[in-house]
Amino acid sequence: MMQVETVGRPMEVLLVEDSLTSARLTIGALRNGGIAHRLTWLKNGEDAIHFIRQQGRFRHAPRPDLILLDLGLPLKDGREVLADIRCDEVLRTIPVVVLTASTDPYDVMRSQELDVEGYMTKPVDLDKFLNLIRELSDYWHADMLLPAMD
Repeated sequence: MMQVETVGRPMEVLLVEDSLTSARLTIGALRNGGIAHRLTWLKNGEDAIHFIRQQGRFRHAPRPDLILLDLGLPLKDGREVLADIRCDEVLRTIPVVVLTASTDPYDVMRSQELDVEGYMTKPVDLDKFLNLIRELSDYWHADMLLPAMD
């Protein structure tokens, strides 16, 4: 009997960050951390919501397996994006990690109330960030196996 090898597909990561510097650091950390992923980078909250809901020009966008979300975004801030995600029965299961400059206790509390998987303040501790993403990717890969392509 032929044995079929299985592999997990890369994690679909949506990075919502308006700062080029912060985006570069996050993208570099994911790349150097050896986490199999495909990344989409958006710079404002309005595009993020359209992407997540697969609306308009994002109608063929992949559903994110993980959202890395800044709170201080243009057009629609990250707090609103997070609230929208958590109020939607279909989207609320997507893990969200907040990466923000905000140390406001209200932002921390509100994010925790909305069940974020992590809240990290910038500059982000890259080791802690990668450990959290690895934990999420291990959990994600545990139930996502696809046949290997020949």
